[in-house]
Amino acid sequence: MAAIRSSARAERAAAQIGTQLAAWRKLQGLTAAQVADRAGITRGTLHRLESGETTVGLAVFLNVARALGMLDSVVESTDPFSTDLGRARSADRLPERVRA
Repeated sequence: MAAIRSSARAERAAAQIGTQLAAWRKLQGLTAAQVADRAGITRGTLHRLESGETTVGLAVFLNVARALGMLDSVVESTDPFSTDLGRARSADRLPERVRA
């Protein structure tokens, strides 16, 4: 399976998210070892996430978010019905599939 290349914008976003996760960890007075243990990952994997590596899996990100007490906020931030567009279109039936 070929690796998926990230766009420059996705790379910048990953770096920003990693920096923000590290800041959340530090603001809570947690060590990398504590967060890694709570997330069920190694410190090296946490370092890769905090460094903005895009190859770190979604499960790792979600487990770290949970360990930092911010999983609910992450989930809520992707809710389309919390946006003006989502609320305006909520009466429309969402398609079962979207063709590419």
